[in-house]
Amino acid sequence: MDVDGVANSLVKNNLVTRRVQDENIPRKSYWNVEHETAKTEADARIKLGSSDCPTELVFVNPNKRTKLGNNVGYILHPGPGGASRSLLALDDYPQTRGAFTNYNVWVTPYNKSEKWAPGLYTDRSRGDDTLAVWSSRNRDIENKDIVLWYTMGFHHVPRQEDFPVMPTVSVGFELQCCNFFEYNPVLKTRPPNATNCTA
Repeated sequence: MDVDGVANSLVKNNLVTRRVQDENIPRKSYWNVEHETAKTEADARIKLGSSDCPTELVFVNPNKRTKLGNNVGYILHPGPGGASRSLLALDDYPQTRGAFTNYNVWVTPYNKSEKWAPGLYTDRSRGDDTLAVWSSRNRDIENKDIVLWYTMGFHHVPRQEDFPVMPTVSVGFELQCCNFFEYNPVLKTRPPNATNCTA
């Protein structure tokens, strides 16, 4: 991540329900946002969909602010159906090799030798040079040159309709601006030229 510079942080925007304390108000609840900055790699290991508290993951540059005082950033929008988890036991050999699937989101400080989440040679890996091993050092990631590792996937139980040709299944994600611009950039676009469609 290089959001308007090299030094970035992960901020978890937790959406929290609050009860209304004043009995004279007809509403019983409201929600607000609690911002939590991940300080270490352990703080940034996230299993999507496993919490009662909805969370937005925003990658910000804590050293750059908009005129309104917000940190410039990008938000991670996981695609539909892509937040699956591994069904293997943690000590099972394929899971040790593919330990990067233990979490959907990992954040590590940049290290040019850490390139492949399952290690240099995936098919020969013993699980000793993987994202899970690097992250176990629990290094500082606040206001640093950081790397986002996003693991997505899906489970597929074969159906009769899959034979002889399985339909296409796709998953994805988006990184979308979050307080990155001073205003909506669409406001400066020109409208399309009017065209005469008469025949």
